[in-house]
Amino acid sequence: MSPHTSHTHNFLGMTAIVASEPMRRLMETVERVARSAASVLVSGESGSGKEMVARALHVYSGRSHRPWVDLSCAAVPELLLESELFGHEKGAFSGADSPKPGLFELAHQGTIFLDEVGELDPRMQVKLLRVLDGAPYYRLGGLRKVSVDVRVVAATNQNLELAVEEGRFRNDLYHRLNQVSLRVPPLRERTAEIEHLAQFFLARHDPRMSLSPEAVSMLETHSWPGNIRELRNAVIQAAVLAPELHLGPEDFRLPGLRSSKGRVVESTEVDSRNLENMERRLILETLDSTGGHQQRAAVALGISRRTLSRKLKVYQTGVEVA
Repeated sequence: MSPHTSHTHNFLGMTAIVASEPMRRLMETVERVARSAASVLVSGESGSGKEMVARALHVYSGRSHRPWVDLSCAAVPELLLESELFGHEKGAFSGADSPKPGLFELAHQGTIFLDEVGELDPRMQVKLLRVLDGAPYYRLGGLRKVSVDVRVVAATNQNLELAVEEGRFRNDLYHRLNQVSLRVPPLRERTAEIEHLAQFFLARHDPRMSLSPEAVSMLETHSWPGNIRELRNAVIQAAVLAPELHLGPEDFRLPGLRSSKGRVVESTEVDSRNLENMERRLILETLDSTGGHQQRAAVALGISRRTLSRKLKVYQTGVEVA
């Protein structure tokens, strides 16, 4: 069974499946919030779909025909983050051979999405607050102030209220970003979507493959601490390793599930490193299938071009940029 068309949406190249009551309610709220100019803070566990919600906010807004720009605040080294967001002039620092507009300029009259906003250092929090309040700013090394009209959507998997209490995040910036708060429910609260998502990932890998009712039932009882990302990796791993086109429970390697040899797979075997290896293999296989075309690969994977580029850099260097 494939996902019903009515459950499937496309937001700026990212496919979203909305088939549970919690997500339907959230997306109804997203459509209402999108019509306002308010800054939005999207919270939720890692892999739950925060970027999809952010993209939907842009698509449903009056800025949908204007630029969409996204940045993972944890993916850019601290020394480069100011230049990335606010731009620089030629000669502003070593290697600045030409002027470069920042992401806020590129997002003028559109939307900028700041993922993992809780990772911003205190100095950048101050500058971001001024820009959110509408104050013009200078590019690094610049003499002319820049004014922008940008709708800001931020996301975090951290408890920012706790970060404020502990002095790690500015209280005024938190309230400025949090004019409207949206929480993305974890996958364990969206059981009705698990089969649709699993079928979607399986069809993208090999349209000939299918899931048995027993496999679906097993997937629906798993807690999915890694949320949609973990489900995607589990489906792809099962599809790659299964001897048949019809997948049963024995083809999935999940904590507490008996393997085809009768051995219980312990949770330590399905750790974050295993998930990362599965994700890496999926990304590289998809990139190979598109002949190395990163934009097409990003669309097929349901992630942003920037996210794909960051992950490929990690695979090349072996070091996560933070």
